[in-house]
Amino acid sequence: MMSERLGAPVFEVKAQLFKALGHPVRVRALEVLAEGDEYSVGDLAAVVGVESPHLSQQLAILRRAGLVVSRRAATTVYYSVKDPLVVELLAVARQLLISGLEETRDLLQGLQAEGAGR
Repeated sequence: MMSERLGAPVFEVKAQLFKALGHPVRVRALEVLAEGDEYSVGDLAAVVGVESPHLSQQLAILRRAGLVVSRRAATTVYYSVKDPLVVELLAVARQLLISGLEETRDLLQGLQAEGAGR
């Protein structure tokens, strides 16, 4: 992905980053890794709830996007979050979702109160 970034407008590079985050397995893997631990593919697959080969493909996408790093020890590959900013990005996304749900809840309560007054 780095070679794709050279000369690309910033908005395109951002879009590529968000595209890398556009799969539930990748997001879940990042959430688990964001807890600060380093995981082998097998251990991470058990926590995420997917088969190791599928997870490996998803982790490769995250690695190319610069979100995770890997290291090999004998035949085992370990992954961890590359930058603490990834953890912050996940936290901001969570807050955004919570905020949206709170607004929806308030709207629903308003509609229910309106309906009760009829």
